Amino acid sequence: MTTPWFRRAALPALVLVLIGGAGLAQMRSGGTARLEKPTDANPAPATPYRPFDAFAPLTLPQAVNQYRSGSGLPGPAYWQNRADYELTARLDTARADAPSLTGTAVIRYTNNSPDALDRLWLQLDQNIYRKGARAAVTSGGDRPRPGSTDGFVIKTVTVDMGDGNATALPFHVDDTRMWVDLPKPLAARGGKLALRIDYGYTIPGTWGGRTAHTPTKNGEIYEIAQWYPRMAVYDDLRGWDTLPYLGSEFYLEYGDFDYTVTVPATMLVAGSGELVNGAEVLTPTQLTRLDQARTSDATVLIRTPEEVTDPRSRPRGDGEMTWHFRMRNTRDVVFAASAAFVWDAARVNLPEGGHALAMSVYPVEGVGSDKWNRSTEYLKASIEHFSAQWFPYPWPVAVNLGGHGAGMEYPGMVFDGYKDQGKDLYWITAHEIGHTWFPMIVGSNERRDAWMDEGSNTFIDIYAQDAFNHGEYAPKRDGEYAPGGGNPVDEILPLLTDAAAPNIINAPDGMSEKYRHPVSYFKPALGLVLLREQVLGPERFDAALRRYIRAWAFKHPSPSDFFRAMESGAGEDLTWFWRGWYFNNWAADFAVRKVDYADGGPDKGALVTLAVLDRLVLPATLRVDYADGSQRMVRVPVETWRGKAEATIRLDGGPAIRRVTVDPDHVLPDLNRGNNVWEMR
Repeated sequence: MTTPWFRRAALPALVLVLIGGAGLAQMRSGGTARLEKPTDANPAPATPYRPFDAFAPLTLPQAVNQYRSGSGLPGPAYWQNRADYELTARLDTARADAPSLTGTAVIRYTNNSPDALDRLWLQLDQNIYRKGARAAVTSGGDRPRPGSTDGFVIKTVTVDMGDGNATALPFHVDDTRMWVDLPKPLAARGGKLALRIDYGYTIPGTWGGRTAHTPTKNGEIYEIAQWYPRMAVYDDLRGWDTLPYLGSEFYLEYGDFDYTVTVPATMLVAGSGELVNGAEVLTPTQLTRLDQARTSDATVLIRTPEEVTDPRSRPRGDGEMTWHFRMRNTRDVVFAASAAFVWDAARVNLPEGGHALAMSVYPVEGVGSDKWNRSTEYLKASIEHFSAQWFPYPWPVAVNLGGHGAGMEYPGMVFDGYKDQGKDLYWITAHEIGHTWFPMIVGSNERRDAWMDEGSNTFIDIYAQDAFNHGEYAPKRDGEYAPGGGNPVDEILPLLTDAAAPNIINAPDGMSEKYRHPVSYFKPALGLVLLREQVLGPERFDAALRRYIRAWAFKHPSPSDFFRAMESGAGEDLTWFWRGWYFNNWAADFAVRKVDYADGGPDKGALVTLAVLDRLVLPATLRVDYADGSQRMVRVPVETWRGKAEATIRLDGGPAIRRVTVDPDHVLPDLNRGNNVWEMR
């Protein structure tokens, strides 16, 4: 589930509030620290900190090889298989209590791997709704689903190995997976086949979450996702990745999609990609308004609230219509259909003169000046910010759906709640469309490494929220659980002191709901804030992250690729940070032990003794407050702690010292701030 961290009600003790820190720029005006060994009279304090543990060499889980380089970028022999889809689907709404979808998927699969493949694996995610599905016994199994379906009903599977002859194949279904054995191996390095699957399934009610039908006053809203058998990924890391669908999200191949959806003629359909046959399924008025929206920065109504119940807003009112969409270089497509949709749109301005179209569809219940009337504004602003800051939005259309409120992202379309309004609607819109960048562009494995997309997306949300409409909804924080403030970094401290808490790199399906959001969203997002604001500085961090995104756009990076790419791109050995923050749940505690004047007077300088009292180290700042009201800021680099838990910083001479504070701007997650200040007596 990808509902943003600020909306989760299950985490009152662990809600992280994130805002930008003071930043390296403020520190650069300070002095340079000079270090001396502590004297025998000042032995190092008792502390769990062990320098040779913190700074030991770190063996990353995924090795460097010809496919994945030491720089964190794709290696010279990197390969990736491809799946192009031709999909046809028909929505049957005759049974209101059990609407269904029937379809045909033709998957044109290309094996670019160095291995001949004698078997294909596919994902059947609708099977999660079956009675007895494996997902029922995972961490969410104590909340039984109020309904069930038969999942995918696979009718026939045939394969064309390239000779023009279709061969029927036996198929084998195991929970949310299916495999077929090929009549002959698919050749390595470019072998192609066409797999055809005829299937159907019953659409779950609102309990389906990510794929459902939802009642509104003017008709049902059908939110259709995970609606066709999808190829599993075959990669260089483990061959076929066949993790069952237990609730954590997706890992999919990229390709081009051409799909048609047949629905009752009274319905509008919004889908991933670009509508190909608008002239057949829209009225002339709607086509004219769409053309206006393509050149308008202000939202243009394509179908007004008043027109929802007007039969003239559809080309005809009986029978069925087929909607045709295309989407290039994507890993998935979804759609929504309803007779209840209000529809609006506006132009998105992309870097180097590019444009896209932001659209929103929602029922009249969502209409209002502080409600879905602003959805397209939020969508447009978010895409423009993310595109300018990180990587241009890659598709011609983006759609925000106001449905039952799944809070779920898909390529080119996000499913949100029509009851959302104000800052909640902005937050969820920005978060879900932010997933375009992680993992729709940077195609990490969500089922194994949820932090790579959820944490990264939560991180970029922070700066988007600061930028939107002069900070209208900034800073990004949870007003329900942290009313009136509280320091941002302090919100992570309960997690860092929880001995039972998992590490960021642990598999998401093994985490209980108590930890899933703090560990997969909050902590990795705060880690990136710390890297950007306190460790590397925005200039080096931004350049490294942009380089990583460009290199892995529409590819499959591993966690180790990310770690190596950030180190190589920023020019910094960060093994100490990965170990403490990602591979362990270590906490930080800095203390000012004492301050002494050198040679008896302030004009000769001063000696400040600092200590690390817990296992995590970070760069820090010392602020020296003088009796005459002046201040000095001194940078304490992380290398200070390479061989010791206590260090003495020598300050240049100056006025009498009144106070010395470590981390004066409160930007580090320090467990005990009571020992951060030394008052001169």
